[in-house]
This record gives sequence, structure tokens and C-alpha cells, in this order.
Amino acid sequence: MLIALYERAVGLYASLVGINAYHQPGVEAGKKAAAAVLDLQRKVVAALRERGAAGGTCAELAAAAGAPEEVETVFHLLERLSANPDRGVERRPGATPFDAVYSVR
Repeated sequence: MLIALYERAVGLYASLVGINAYHQPGVEAGKKAAAAVLDLQRKVVAALRERGAAGGTCAELAAAAGAPEEVETVFHLLERLSANPDRGVERRPGATPFDAVYSVR
């Protein structure tokens, strides 16, 4: 009941100050951006599976996923995937973080 009360209070206050409290364009933009990143992650994982144990660097996997301009995003995706053991992605260090080689176990 408390949540419902706060919800109604926000709606009432917004109408008093002349704004629409339920119009959230930033939320929609965030959903679209997240969908794009998740789609890129699916492509990167598919490229990793194709390469098998040989794997590849961030730049190689970004190119294989069809997004050579997204190397930094691919790097962050691979770092997160390799940090979670249940994802099955292994990281072998390189001279720089971008030279690390990622592969599937």
C-alpha cells in the first residue's frame, strides 16, 4: 500500500507542476542501447565458438562479429564473460589488455 501511495503522490505532484511523470525517454533509449550490446555479445560468443580453443584478440573477434569499430565494447564484453566461470570464456594475458587472447573452454 505504501508503494501505491508513493506512486499516486508522484503522479499528483507531476500534474501540479505540469510534467508527465510516466514519460521516460531515457528508459527507452537505455533499452535500445542494451539490446544493441546484447546482440553484439551474441555475435562475439558465436565467433568465439567458431574459433574454438584458438580464440582471438578483441580486434579479431570484433571483426569476426561484423563490428570492427566496436573493439572497446567487445573488450568489455569479453572481460565480463571471462570473469564469470559459468560462461566458459577463458582469457590468456597479452602484452597489453587489448592483446589478450580469449577462447572458449
